[in-house]
Amino acid sequence: MQLKGLVRFFTIALILICLYQLSFTWIVRSHESSMEEKAEKWLNKAYPKPEAKYPSDSAMRTAYADSLKELEKNYLQRLLDSTKDTKIGPFSLTTYRGAKDKELMMGLDLQGGMSVTMEVGLDGLIHSLANNTKDPAFNKALSAAVATKANSGQDLITLFSQEFQKAAPGVKLAPFFSARSNNKIKYDATDATVISYLRTEAITAFNNTYRILRTRIDRFGVASPTINPDPNKGIITIELAGINDAERVRHYLQSTANLQFFEMYNIAEIGEGVMTAEKALSEYLKGSKTVDSAVSVKDSTATTATAKGDTTSTGTLSSIDNKATAANDTSKVKPEDAPLTSIIGFAQGQRNQQTGAVQYPSYIGYVMLKDTATVGQYLRMDIVKNKFPSNLVFMYGKVENDDPKFRNIIPLYAVKTLDNGGAKLEGENVSDARQDYDDKSRVAIKMSMDPIGTKIWADMTSKNIGKPIAIVLDNIVYSAPFVNTAIPNGQSEISGSYSLTEAQDMADILQSGKLPAPAKIVQEQVVGPTLGQAAVKGGTMSFAISFLVIFILMILYYNTAGWVANIALILNLVFTIGILSALGFTLTAPGIAGLVLTIGLAVDTNVIIFERIKEELTKGKSYQLAVTDGYKRSYAPVLDAHVTTLLTAIILFYFGLGPVLGFATTQIIGILLSLFCGIMVSRLISDIYTTRQRHFKYFTGFSQKVFKHAAYKFVEYRKVAYGISVIVLFLGVGSFFFGFDYGVEFVGGRSYTVAFNHIPNQEQVGNDLKEVFGEYPVIKTVDKANQLNITTAYKIHETGNNVDSTVEQTLFNGLSKHLPAGTTYKEFATKYKQSSQTVLPTISDDLKSGATKATIFAILAICLYIFIRFRDWRFSVGTIVALLHDVFVTLAVFSFLRKVVPFPLEIDQHFIAAILTVIGFSMNDTVIVYDRIREDVKLMGNEPKDVVINRAINQTLSRTLMTSLTVFLTILILFIFGGEATRGFSFAMLIGVITGTYSSIFVAAPILLDLAKSKPLGKQEEKK
Repeated sequence: MQLKGLVRFFTIALILICLYQLSFTWIVRSHESSMEEKAEKWLNKAYPKPEAKYPSDSAMRTAYADSLKELEKNYLQRLLDSTKDTKIGPFSLTTYRGAKDKELMMGLDLQGGMSVTMEVGLDGLIHSLANNTKDPAFNKALSAAVATKANSGQDLITLFSQEFQKAAPGVKLAPFFSARSNNKIKYDATDATVISYLRTEAITAFNNTYRILRTRIDRFGVASPTINPDPNKGIITIELAGINDAERVRHYLQSTANLQFFEMYNIAEIGEGVMTAEKALSEYLKGSKTVDSAVSVKDSTATTATAKGDTTSTGTLSSIDNKATAANDTSKVKPEDAPLTSIIGFAQGQRNQQTGAVQYPSYIGYVMLKDTATVGQYLRMDIVKNKFPSNLVFMYGKVENDDPKFRNIIPLYAVKTLDNGGAKLEGENVSDARQDYDDKSRVAIKMSMDPIGTKIWADMTSKNIGKPIAIVLDNIVYSAPFVNTAIPNGQSEISGSYSLTEAQDMADILQSGKLPAPAKIVQEQVVGPTLGQAAVKGGTMSFAISFLVIFILMILYYNTAGWVANIALILNLVFTIGILSALGFTLTAPGIAGLVLTIGLAVDTNVIIFERIKEELTKGKSYQLAVTDGYKRSYAPVLDAHVTTLLTAIILFYFGLGPVLGFATTQIIGILLSLFCGIMVSRLISDIYTTRQRHFKYFTGFSQKVFKHAAYKFVEYRKVAYGISVIVLFLGVGSFFFGFDYGVEFVGGRSYTVAFNHIPNQEQVGNDLKEVFGEYPVIKTVDKANQLNITTAYKIHETGNNVDSTVEQTLFNGLSKHLPAGTTYKEFATKYKQSSQTVLPTISDDLKSGATKATIFAILAICLYIFIRFRDWRFSVGTIVALLHDVFVTLAVFSFLRKVVPFPLEIDQHFIAAILTVIGFSMNDTVIVYDRIREDVKLMGNEPKDVVINRAINQTLSRTLMTSLTVFLTILILFIFGGEATRGFSFAMLIGVITGTYSSIFVAAPILLDLAKSKPLGKQEEKK
């Protein structure tokens, strides 16, 4: 074999490189295990385990188990942080930090954590660039564009341009954007120029948003976060392995850091408006008894908050606590007579005993948390808004959890805005922010302002001495201190009941900057560590068993030649994992499934070659010549088979999101390495062995007899096969009418996996959840009898940082009867909730569209390749029929058996991955048969076509069934041991392997006979 030395060099080099790369993972694991032992010893020393004779101590330790675990975790983190630059490993050649950067990263589905897909919203950017215009046509067009985009794949800027032309025909866009464009847009510029400007600004905004999110995540302290921006789709995918505080992540990532400073109205200044609005609203309610409930609480009018309360001092500003005078008793007020007073405890003034002047608090009243939605509806009604100044905007403050007396109420403020709805001073003028302490040793956030901000701040404070100023972050009033004296130097401070973490988070957000284009979470997945450990265990077991089964099968079927295939298989797996680690890819549960599938496909190359060598030996050739001819004549079918599989993997990689990318990546690398190991390395091993005058044996007693005289007349049964295919066609089409169970990825919603201490009654669980959700959720048993997956669309169309936590709290309330008595929400979230997934309708439409395109492109790409490779359109037609046959069979099974099998059959991304893999595998089989037909056409001259096709199928029958068997066994093992994460995928693959083998033999090849009645097959080849 030529280039033998080069192949040997690359093989040895790859082995050394991969072992070197994988050694970092072993070094890191060893070091972290050592630190875990130290942390455990420290905990036991600091908090000794109680002796058996003191049961009370044991009970006490059990009661504080969670706190002790947290202490141990924090101490472990300190140990790891302190050893970041310590030399570790054999010969101390690397530091812990260096090894950690090079280890094989585990996906969040294997170790627990959180994955989010964030969509960068450009509507806020467009509105900001238009100077926050209040033009009705402009805002109507923007709102319509946002609504349309939610159900289409078009970009927002194009949609906005189209909607604006509908809303204001003939009106130019330039006047809206010229003021804030820094002369980039002239007042009379064309709409095309404006659109180009908006696109440029959108790209800049996306990149800046990515940069700011990157900065925030880096400060989060997560080891090896994964951040993947996709400017074309306008999304950023983030994986944070090991995170267990999902609510903190949601707030941290979605916060726009829109810091603003407003002047304020007090209750005395708007008291008359309150009375007239009260009267008008009362008359309206008595007359109609209805309120527009379709309007959601989402904008600056009565924005809800979930942050902790604080008392704040800023510079020389001070706070006045008038809570006691605010929350007056509203329980005796009739709602129909005083609808506002009945749910808002309006503030009252306090008379200063020294000066005699009445001092009013900064807030105008307090509202019960349960009434915030109703208050928001009332305050947005025109009959109420018209009674107040046009520049007044109502905003909520923070929930003050520090004081039990006020834990369920929230302050309501009335702030003064500019004519465009903005503030006099914006957060962009904050030059520095950091966590610190105030003069009373309370946790504080200190801010410095730039020269422009300092000047505005000095003017605001000098004009409002004795009055409050609202400090607002993301439309939530964080504090509203009174001005004692002017603040000329721009140095400000927010202090109060913040924890260190909360203060540091806020300082980081302010320091990293305001998001130029706010990003919201449109898809989210949270996996608990318990579920992650189960995935690792299941994946590892399925991987090990598959490897062992294939290892033994190769030796039993191919005798000593099986060792060649096994050595190639081992190297293939080492190279695949090593390259994944070297390139910084993350190993996920679907990635392990990809490795398991790689085991089955990796031996396919050797199976094709060995079967051809066996044919050559059967013809009476010498071992040396049979091996040479076997390899030579196998190159074309091996290449064709791998290209078809590779095409589907690449398409899946392009269109896939999240964990499916891990599967596609592993498959692509595995396929490429299979070619190298199966052809080059196997041939190298064979040549080294034969130079010593020895030869591998390719037959065993069993394999020598099976299929030896195969002469089945497959073509004669083609009409029966056609009939079966017609039935399959009807079933496949009928499946669309019979329906499917779609995964949450494709329908939108929230999905939770919850483990119970006992086997729950699903019907009762559904009834209890209907009471809290207002509709029945979809409930399925997953993995274990006591583990349910619950999917609901409750509040899926509502937005806000606290919606996810509200839905989870509602879920907990509905399940409380099925949990042990006294279970708290925190215990539910950490112990019983195993995982959660959120997909907004916007991203679910994109996922469905991407899945459809991926399937169509895969079929077209393979058909095009077949046409180019065989240069005969009839081969492409046979390919299309076979592929549609395989796809329809799988669809029919997932539709008609979804209520029969004891595990979920859902159409989701994993199913699409399975379909594409089935397509690739089916063509793998078909191409082998096609290659042999093309070869036999040239060899057999004018033999009848049915004889040629039958002979080709029989010649390749052993290889077809052997490959199908190896893949089927590996997938079956994955199905049994791989766990719930890959069960639907593996089941679809099992169906696909069976139907793919059938279609290759009974559909794809026989159909050529009916298409070739007037024209010989392979005519183009014969002319060569």
